[in-house]
Amino acid sequence: MHLPMHFQRSLMQDISWEARLIGIKGARGAGKTTLLLQRIKGQLTDLRQVLYVSLDDLWFAEYRLVDLADSFVKNGGRYLFLDEVHKYPEWSREIKNIYDDYPELYIVFTGSSLLEILNARADLSRRAVIYELQGLSFREYLHFTQERVFPTYPLDDLLSRHEEIAAEVVREIKPLAYFGAYLESGYYPFFKEIPELYGQRLSEVVNLILEVELPQLRKVDIAWIPKLKQLLLIIAESAPFKPNVSALSSKIGINRETLLAYLHHLAEGGLIRPLYKAGKGVSRLQKPDKIYLDNPNLAYVLRPSQPNIGTVRETYFANQLAYRHQISYPQVGDFLVDQQYIFEVGGPNKKGRQLEGTSGFLAIDRIELGYQNRIPLWLFGFLY
Repeated sequence: MHLPMHFQRSLMQDISWEARLIGIKGARGAGKTTLLLQRIKGQLTDLRQVLYVSLDDLWFAEYRLVDLADSFVKNGGRYLFLDEVHKYPEWSREIKNIYDDYPELYIVFTGSSLLEILNARADLSRRAVIYELQGLSFREYLHFTQERVFPTYPLDDLLSRHEEIAAEVVREIKPLAYFGAYLESGYYPFFKEIPELYGQRLSEVVNLILEVELPQLRKVDIAWIPKLKQLLLIIAESAPFKPNVSALSSKIGINRETLLAYLHHLAEGGLIRPLYKAGKGVSRLQKPDKIYLDNPNLAYVLRPSQPNIGTVRETYFANQLAYRHQISYPQVGDFLVDQQYIFEVGGPNKKGRQLEGTSGFLAIDRIELGYQNRIPLWLFGFLY
């Protein structure tokens, strides 16, 4: 198996591989397949006990997954890796049966971020341990491109020791020399394969989510896909977007309830990130108070012109923090994290007047080192 092993995602160490049933969700292009193959190559030495299959293979048009598992176990198989399970009808029921019938078998499966694993027809919630794979953090990007390995830091450490941590990183590498490239084209791991085609490939990812995954997994009528593309373009051109649902419904030509449902689907698919005011309960049909694109790379692909740098900064901050923290829209500042920390995001001349009278923090772009409550924006890419 020709597979580079020098770089592995931080999730590799976070997964409890001893569990018998593991599910890994993630947006298209996040690197789920590579994670599985690296697990096989790096940790499982007896390949006679290992089987990797992608469930979008034409073989499954004629044969059943449960029969494959039965034959595999009878021939000494112990580790079954199932990629793209959302492409297989009745996947959850058959995986449940395999799990129950073959207690000696370890199963790892991957699927779209749209996959409702815990609400599937066969109840896997008591059986499966579920993980989410996000795109590359800035820390992982530096490891991937510069082969510089840095540790992850919990948010509390970044806030209390950011001067010390940033100084340690800067002694090894100049982060600002790479930060702009990461914001534009460093979030999805496939950027390194053919860099000049990254924008085209990312556009294809967006189209596949809209044209294939949403109709398949959310039963969105194909006829509505142009409306979804129009909605996504409106968000991209004005993000951070404070939606006027009535005006937006009228402009696109869909009713309020359908519009809110579509916004929810776009968020599930890893294309947008809705933000709600702190303290408000969040429901599927609740109007977001603010909407960002999911990650800054999307801003450069979806907008016909250069995106607003202020929006790109806020999109990056929200993306890196939301992976392991709760973020909401505060009364003052840009973000409230874990109902505890207020942040304002900006450039090097940002004064933070909005935060006066609070114990908030400034996430500042284009600085290597911070001081007091001014923290380099790039450093928030070291959380995972």
